[in-house]
Amino acid sequence: MLLRSTDPFRDFDRLTQQLLGSSLGTTNRPAVMPMDAWREGDRFVIEFDLPGINPESIDIDVERNVLTVRAERVAGNGDWQRLASERVHGQFSRQLVLGDNLDLDRIEAGYDNGVLRLVVPVAERAKPRKVQIAGVQPANQTEAIEA
Repeated sequence: MLLRSTDPFRDFDRLTQQLLGSSLGTTNRPAVMPMDAWREGDRFVIEFDLPGINPESIDIDVERNVLTVRAERVAGNGDWQRLASERVHGQFSRQLVLGDNLDLDRIEAGYDNGVLRLVVPVAERAKPRKVQIAGVQPANQTEAIEA
């Protein structure tokens, strides 16, 4: 059983956070979601920590080169009284500016165990390729010389 002792300073801190906002986020200012990003060969992987989020509340938008991820954790509904509240509730938002070398039309997204995972492939135009020189034959081919 969770008991809450009366602590006027804790109540004052909570009221101050509600009025002024906090780095954890409020309903007035979206909270930042922790993120990791890395490259695996020809794709970039981005993971956002969103525990306790209903996947239906996650919204992913791409406009030009800006990727925006939004989500919301609802405080809960029902006939009950909250005894403690340390987890951040409300809206979460994160924007990333992605480079021109990524294929933003082929982004894949999945949500599992509280982690939103985005996979962004490298664009074909950005991959290394060989360029043939016009009029030059490869070294292993020889022409037959007619006499």
